[in-house]
Amino acid sequence: MTQTRTLWNYVLIPALVGGVIGFGLLALPKLEALTTNRSYADAVSVASPSVVNIFTLKSTATYLHPICRLPQYRDLCERSGRLGRRLENSLGSGIVMREDGYIVTNDHVIAGADDIIVLFADGQQANAAVVGTDTDTDLAVIKVEASGLTPIDRATEDNIRVGDIVLAIGNPFGIGSTVSLGIVSAMGRSGITDAPLIDFIQTDAAINPGNSGGPLIDTDGRLVGINTLIYSNGAGSEGIGFAIPRELATSVFEDILEHGEVRRGWLGVTLEPTPGDGRRTGLLVRRVTPFSPASTAGIRAGDILVAINAVPARSSVDTFKQLAGTNPGEELSLRIVRGGLEFDVSATAGQRPTSNGVNR
Repeated sequence: MTQTRTLWNYVLIPALVGGVIGFGLLALPKLEALTTNRSYADAVSVASPSVVNIFTLKSTATYLHPICRLPQYRDLCERSGRLGRRLENSLGSGIVMREDGYIVTNDHVIAGADDIIVLFADGQQANAAVVGTDTDTDLAVIKVEASGLTPIDRATEDNIRVGDIVLAIGNPFGIGSTVSLGIVSAMGRSGITDAPLIDFIQTDAAINPGNSGGPLIDTDGRLVGINTLIYSNGAGSEGIGFAIPRELATSVFEDILEHGEVRRGWLGVTLEPTPGDGRRTGLLVRRVTPFSPASTAGIRAGDILVAINAVPARSSVDTFKQLAGTNPGEELSLRIVRGGLEFDVSATAGQRPTSNGVNR
């Protein structure tokens, strides 16, 4: 009996306790994995007060008689009252950037609108005015007069990675505020639209019509992108959505607030790959805009642009981005090849012509 008690006290019980502790230590990482990020309610509650629904009204011409569709009879129809007006509406989302009423959304959400109505998470409703737009990035800034607004918390570091969890918040199909979950599928997607300045974030978080202009957030509820478009063969999401990166959106927002428009450097040349076997470095100057900075600097059609400020000119898209990233008035050093001779030319960056702004 004594030997049995000794065996329990000194061998079996310590072994049992050790086994339980060991099992717990082995299972702890799995338990942590099961309990970590099981809910993203905190992230959503942080960001949601900064997300708005946007409704727009647009008055468009409608023809009351088929003959009015013919251009030669349009004036007659207008004078006779047979050319009427029809209201069209659209919807989207937006993000409160400052507590004094400045909101960012997509330009295509508010383009051509006669009235812009903003609905806030707390039930407030306000009419908005356009502060400025930027069609190159499909972004717009609008302003409302409202109180108690909560600006979104913006991520300050640019370390978002492929595989990171993200959430899209918006108003898909007008059904109301909705959250979808996904990951960052890819970074730096370009050539998705005609806008050459955007390297999109790709995500499989569901983005549908009405999500445009809403935020893509991280698991802390911070803004990492602005949901802009989807790739789809139909009308719905197929797991390929694109968002404008937060840093680009912030830069456009601040430029519009300061200048009423986005100021980008401009040289005034049309560039294309050099003909031949591709071994020649540089880009062919196909056209020079009259009275442009390039024209003033003596650049000619047929020249080869080798580099700008010692950065090799390898693709027209990258060179365009480099020029757009300069400030109007900035001095540029251009390496040019003409007739087999290589030389440097100085040029002063102009401001890229644009039809953007409040009046478009």
